[in-house]
Amino acid sequence: MEKTTTLNLRVNPDVKRSAEEVLSQLGIPMSTAIDIYLKQISMTGGIPFAVTLPKVPASVNTDLMTTDEIHAKLKEGYNDIEKGKVQDATAAFMKFRKTHA
Repeated sequence: MEKTTTLNLRVNPDVKRSAEEVLSQLGIPMSTAIDIYLKQISMTGGIPFAVTLPKVPASVNTDLMTTDEIHAKLKEGYNDIEKGKVQDATAAFMKFRKTHA
């Protein structure tokens, strides 16, 4: 099928760059990926994947905290750093995902 319409988009440059890297590895041009996405919308009658808010534990969800609670969390973090209570970020994220997945 011949493509006859031009679509101009404004997107976050970092998101675009990241998507291009993935698509390059898959051997799929950006225009083809967008065409696939639009076809899926037409076929399914909506966005072809769940659009939901991430599940964030209340203990770290700043949307649910007051300004004072956020400041208290930050102060606690600074105090931990001063006491040397730190850990590798990769290990911390792995632990977090196991606990909150």
